[in-house]
Amino acid sequence: MVALLAIMLVMVFAGVHVAVALGFGAVAGIYMMQGDITVVRSFVAQTAYEALRDYVFAVIPLFMLMGDFLAKCGAARDLFALINRLSRWLPGRLAIATVLANAVFAFVTGVSIAAAAAFSRIAYPEMKRHGYERKFALGCIAGSACLGMLIPPSVLMIVWGVLTEQAIGKIFIAGIFPGFILVGFYCAYILGVAWLQPQRVGIGLKTASGAARPEIEMSDAEFREALASTLLVIALIAATLGGIWLGFFTPTEGAGVGSAFALLIALWKGMRAKEMFEVILSVGRTSAPLLLLLFCAQLYSRVLSMTGVTGAAKELFIASGLGPLGVLAIMVAIWFVLGMLIDSISIILLTVPVFAPVAMALGFDPLAFAILGILAIEAGLLTPPFGILVFTVKAALPEERITLAEIFRGSVPYWICLLMVILVIAAFPSLATWLPNVGTKLAIK
Repeated sequence: MVALLAIMLVMVFAGVHVAVALGFGAVAGIYMMQGDITVVRSFVAQTAYEALRDYVFAVIPLFMLMGDFLAKCGAARDLFALINRLSRWLPGRLAIATVLANAVFAFVTGVSIAAAAAFSRIAYPEMKRHGYERKFALGCIAGSACLGMLIPPSVLMIVWGVLTEQAIGKIFIAGIFPGFILVGFYCAYILGVAWLQPQRVGIGLKTASGAARPEIEMSDAEFREALASTLLVIALIAATLGGIWLGFFTPTEGAGVGSAFALLIALWKGMRAKEMFEVILSVGRTSAPLLLLLFCAQLYSRVLSMTGVTGAAKELFIASGLGPLGVLAIMVAIWFVLGMLIDSISIILLTVPVFAPVAMALGFDPLAFAILGILAIEAGLLTPPFGILVFTVKAALPEERITLAEIFRGSVPYWICLLMVILVIAAFPSLATWLPNVGTKLAIK
């Protein structure tokens, strides 16, 4: 047990790719237990065959394809423009439009990086033109992009479901209410800043000539096009997630339906064959390493069970006398620390095979625990020094000469909002479990 964990951790923190570390650690563990290379080859081959032929693995590239089609065709820009137009009466409306547009866009993409890159180029120039404080604007973009990992479909949810053998569709639906709560906290923070420190959102600021900053109005034709595009995206969301929720099709089938409709919307928006090929190639380059990671994680998880690590961890936590909430606090603290060092998917692969059985033994609902874990791991997307969303925002705006520290400071309030939602779900787990249970009852009827 100790040797297996030590090999994996030393390799990960030495900079070896996590898939290689998991795979090498698993192979070393099997060999130490069996002492026969033939057994090792047979075990690896059997696990690879069972893992990679699984129907559920197709859900990752299909949902990523759906999101990329809509991101590249301009649907995200239309969404932001429409919400901005409809929220003119709100203080700090550009920041709120960014949050709300990210929330809707999160329903069609499984990764937060796409949202961070898209809205850096869409929302930041508008905020800059209206005099928003740069740190506030950058923090809003990075923080609201986190919604892509909580609101379904989400790659983190898919990975969690595969590792714990839970229904991915139920985890998807469980993330909707917590996602809306997080959106509410984000909007409340923005409105509070607009009320208490209006200069940070450009209220009352003038141009160099002393005149008020001009508004750029949408023409009627632009408004109709943005409205039609947004309604099509909403219809796509309703068809895909509604079908999964009501049991009309599986998450994989839903992802196929969603990507097909997203392609039709992209063609309607004028996407060309070259752009379509680039999207498909990009999704392939992103999703293929994820499938390799999942295979190595399943291999490592099986070896952990064979060596008794999972059982030993369960007994240790239960015998500690800390109680369910104390154990949960330790898990969340570990997730926060790992979020400073490695990426979110790697955190799930390393910890969930051990933490999930412990949580079940302590009486946590599997769905509520999944959402709690994803929220805690999401915080790592904003946590220095890794904070992949912060790096994405900086890379998307190379001409602005932005520092990473500036984006990290602007993201702190959104990190706190994530922590607050974790506490809310821990206190009221039914917020995560009610909607999936309703869907199950409707599907049975």
